[in-house]
Amino acid sequence: MSILTTLQTPIFAAEGILHLNRENYQLEVAGLADKHGIFSLQELKQNFPEQSKDFRLTSVSGWSVRAKWNGILWQDFIAMIQPLPTARYALFSSAKDYTTAVLMSDLMASTSMLVWGVDGESLEDEYGGPLRMVIPNLWGYKSCKWLVKIEFVEKYATGYWELRGYSHRGAIEPGETYDVNARKYRPISGGEVTEF
Repeated sequence: MSILTTLQTPIFAAEGILHLNRENYQLEVAGLADKHGIFSLQELKQNFPEQSKDFRLTSVSGWSVRAKWNGILWQDFIAMIQPLPTARYALFSSAKDYTTAVLMSDLMASTSMLVWGVDGESLEDEYGGPLRMVIPNLWGYKSCKWLVKIEFVEKYATGYWELRGYSHRGAIEPGETYDVNARKYRPISGGEVTEF
């Protein structure tokens, strides 16, 4: 059980909670990149250095949780995949109907990660396991859960929540959020939440 469960972090699942078979899990990498392929979870763990980073995931629905995330740093991932200069966006797709596109510059400006664990525990299905994105400088709906495909593209593709009126870029705006760790509301200044 990870700290996300212990803290009773809210669960949001537009598609319903997905339960993927971790033994058969595959991540497809496609589009404008030198290296395409399909990776099992084990291959991801073998081919990329595992990192552990402490930062917040902040939801547009009004909460923020700090955790130590385990997985692959985006910068390490693209160093191997080598997206082409024409790739302006990474298009993330879940195992069902969820998609969201993120500017490559926004991904590179943070400690974005492909995450399979939290504080050394496996990421639960409820929070997007076996693999999800965590992009700390953008609202949580940009951090695709139950990740099965990353496609590097030149043109923006409108995603699930963006079709429903959410910001296309997903930049965190100034305001107030509920700090799940401290169980109280706190002001935020915009961008990655680093104040607490």
